Amino acid sequence: MSAPTPARSVAVPAISPRLLAVALLAVGLLLTLAYLVAFDQGAVSQSGMYMHELMHDGRHLLGVPCH
Repeated sequence: MSAPTPARSVAVPAISPRLLAVALLAVGLLLTLAYLVAFDQGAVSQSGMYMHELMHDGRHLLGVPCH
């Protein structure tokens, strides 16, 4: 039998806090936009009919069933 080889350490690149913050902010904004377009039926966008109609048209554009 041969002797086992020693384990090698692997260098893992560190993620900078700034990059992590930007990535989390981008994901949060995209999830909020996806919610507004796909699922909000006027519960959040009560600022008038303009926002509702914009999101409604976005549903039709993306093929999300809305009615």
